[in-house]
Order: sequence, then structure tokens, then C-alpha cells
Amino acid sequence: MESLKVELKAKIIEVLNLEDISVEDINDNDPLFGEGLGLDSIDALELIVLLDKNYGIKLTDPKDGKAIFQSVETMAAFIAANRKK
Repeated sequence: MESLKVELKAKIIEVLNLEDISVEDINDNDPLFGEGLGLDSIDALELIVLLDKNYGIKLTDPKDGKAIFQSVETMAAFIAANRKK
């Protein structure tokens, strides 16, 4: 699962154009929203698209995103359990 977390961090940086952040700057359990990376609702939509395009996971209920997108750790666990690609 460690390689999935590193891959996920790189994809988040790429998709959200986080130019001043490297993979090493993101801790697995840092919050993605608020005090952590400081992402917003537009970024959440980008993360939903990322899950669909890269892992074949479709989120039908946006409320699910709140639990899934807490941290890289929670995203990686969700992807590992639900990936189709």
C-alpha cells in the first residue's frame, strides 16, 4: 500500500497543480482539507475525477467524499478496497 500512497500523492500534486509541494511534503495522515493541504470544494471535484479516471471508482454520493478524502491514508485504503483498474 506504500507505493499506492506515493502514487496518489504524485497524482494529487499533478491534478491540482500544487507547484510548491512535493510528495515528501505530504504526510499520509495530514488532512487534505482545512489545515492540512488546504484543499477546497473545487479540489474535491478534481479528486472525484481522479478516482474515476485512474482507478475506475465512481462516487455516486458526494457525501461519501468527506470520509474518503480525509487524508492520503483514507484515500489509499478506499482505493485498495474498491479499485477497478
